[in-house]
Amino acid sequence: MKSIEQKREEFRKLHEVGCFAIPNPWDIGTAKYLQHLGFKAIATTSAGFAFSRGLADGSVKRDDMIAHIRELVEATEIPVNADFENGYADEPNWCAENARLCVETGVAGLSIEDAADRKESPLYDVDLAVERIHAVREALHGTNCLLVGRAEGFLVGREKLDQVIKRLAKYSEAGADCLYAPGFKDRESNKAIIDAMSPKPVNVLIGGPGGLTMRDAEEIGARRVSVGGAFARAGWGGFMRSAKELLEKGTFEELKHAASYDELQKLFR
Repeated sequence: MKSIEQKREEFRKLHEVGCFAIPNPWDIGTAKYLQHLGFKAIATTSAGFAFSRGLADGSVKRDDMIAHIRELVEATEIPVNADFENGYADEPNWCAENARLCVETGVAGLSIEDAADRKESPLYDVDLAVERIHAVREALHGTNCLLVGRAEGFLVGREKLDQVIKRLAKYSEAGADCLYAPGFKDRESNKAIIDAMSPKPVNVLIGGPGGLTMRDAEEIGARRVSVGGAFARAGWGGFMRSAKELLEKGTFEELKHAASYDELQKLFR
């Protein structure tokens, strides 16, 4: 059994060179399967977990999210990065205290967003956002837990590329170890972010086909690639198609894509 310290050290080393995939499970079973396949690290997904609870993204309470994060950490032997949304608080000191509670689960990394919620997605003022990152950095001192600073401005339609880059630069200065700006799907924008943040590592989000590939991400210098809630949505897609087919047609063709019972039994036995 690897110690928390070993997982955190492994996680930091993954960010030093090359490009690795950090997929996002939404429960213990999917986390175990990703480890079984050989992925070197995983990251939680606030959206995927929320949907599994019958909630909209952003509606999960702090304690429920911390319990979920702890489940995944304890169920796997690989490093886990926590999607910790906005830290479940606006005020820097409370955000930092919540981050400290998250670190106690044994995560190897956690991300902090600069948007307050998913309903209206207002961005924090830059100075406040920087203060929040700095406070979390102080709370993580001595833990070796990796801090990811997220800039949500483009994703929520409030900022352009140059504004996002300026925010990320400030988060880097405030102590973020890795930078992340979800929403950019083209090669040029992602490369501009990566170049501007160098030598700090950058996370690139790829949530569907038709855009960047792992090879593209590596060529432009990304250190890691996550899928956000995409795997969870893929699972929901299969379930929804099967359910609708049964209700509307009384047939079961979609179930030909179902996972093998025997394979799952063997995996989890």
